[in-house]
Amino acid sequence: MSEHNLAIVILAAGQGTRMKSATPKVLHRLGGRTLLGHVLRTAESIGADLVRVVVRHEREQVAASLEDYPGALAVDQDEIPGTGRAAQVGLLALPSDFDGDVLVLSGDVPLIEVDTFQAMLDEHRSRAAHATLLGAHLEDPRGYGRIIRGGDGTVERIVEQKDATAEEAAVTEINPGVYVFRAPALRSALEQVGTDNAQGEMYLTDVVGILRRDGGTIAGVTAPDAAAALGVNDRVQLAEAARILNQRVVRRWQLGGASIQDPATTWIDDTATLAQDVTVLPNTHILGATSVAAGATIGPDTSLVDTEVGENAVVRRSDATLAVIGANASVGPWAYLRAGAELADGAKAGTFVEIKNSSVGAGSKVPHLSYVGDAEIGEGVNLGAGAITANYDDVAKHRTVVEDHVHTGSHTVMIAPVTLGAGAKTGAGAVIRKDVPAGALAMSVAPQRNLPGWVEKHRAGTKAADAAAEAQGSERQADGE
Repeated sequence: MSEHNLAIVILAAGQGTRMKSATPKVLHRLGGRTLLGHVLRTAESIGADLVRVVVRHEREQVAASLEDYPGALAVDQDEIPGTGRAAQVGLLALPSDFDGDVLVLSGDVPLIEVDTFQAMLDEHRSRAAHATLLGAHLEDPRGYGRIIRGGDGTVERIVEQKDATAEEAAVTEINPGVYVFRAPALRSALEQVGTDNAQGEMYLTDVVGILRRDGGTIAGVTAPDAAAALGVNDRVQLAEAARILNQRVVRRWQLGGASIQDPATTWIDDTATLAQDVTVLPNTHILGATSVAAGATIGPDTSLVDTEVGENAVVRRSDATLAVIGANASVGPWAYLRAGAELADGAKAGTFVEIKNSSVGAGSKVPHLSYVGDAEIGEGVNLGAGAITANYDDVAKHRTVVEDHVHTGSHTVMIAPVTLGAGAKTGAGAVIRKDVPAGALAMSVAPQRNLPGWVEKHRAGTKAADAAAEAQGSERQADGE
């Protein structure tokens, strides 16, 4: 249900220089979504009516990423630096009479789960707090702001690493940058935040000390998983966040009834879906919007991206992107299904087969060593080894149509555009340049010519010539006997 008394402000204006990337930090991908996308999805789950995303660096790219989240509005941060100013412009973008709670999130902290935010809101409201912050205990807190508590355990202030004394730097409770504020209290406190600090920025953390000084109640909630509460600032932390998220996703599908043989070598995007009784074998990646239906077996050594897999299908040691694999279909080993490949129920794409922008009908087989591009393969078709649809004439792509129950001999090449009628057959090595009528046998017939002595004449001195001479001598001896 929507929270009519809750707004969410997401801070996504930072430059992210430690990522050393042309891609804005919050748009780096993690488990099928951007870092910011994970935060926005959490915001959707909470159900707040008002979501504001504060942007600045690479503004156009970050703002464009909000198109998938229609409830989120981009707000531009001005030249005044700091998280305090970012929160302030986000707050100014809310209705002027909004007096509910404001949940402030960071666009680079993607792994905090909805239950943790709900616990913060519950604590905040039950204690009628002016502010509630999330804390996390780390053995090595270097680089993070520290939460300083009073003798009674209440939060007094937050100190940034660069401004901390030696005693404050020894504190292990860090500030991941997640807060709940009463909107009126946050407005008032932000007006008092200056830039007299080591960075010359408006620190959002200063709000806590101001509220405390003015007699406000500051509550705190400890994150159940400290590692999940941390932000992503460089590629090392991005990889660690990916590992944590993948463990969660794999466990979720295991508990949902999927058999995942080796979680350590299995990667499943948060955007993918698995049905009950799916089996996933080692070294398998199930990515993007891939969906796998009940009873299917995926792997080992398989990568699926944005691919649909039907019930009881088997995909082994293969790669598929933007493909559809029907129920009871068989793929691999070492098949490559490219965009637009569609296998109907019971179809087969076998060893070293590549299929692109083509449909393969029910029960049809492309068993091995074949390329099928821009083609329509009917039902019950069997393409012999080495079949090729030659779909490109250096100017345009053309389509091949193979109607139901066609059988082709090994190494048949179909020069598109061409149609093989229902029930037709081709001889081995046939090059099909014209349409083949239904039920016809198409052959490329040329008499075989043997030229005696060609090797000795044209390849004299080679091992082949020596072997031929030796064999011919043996034959002459045999004839003489």
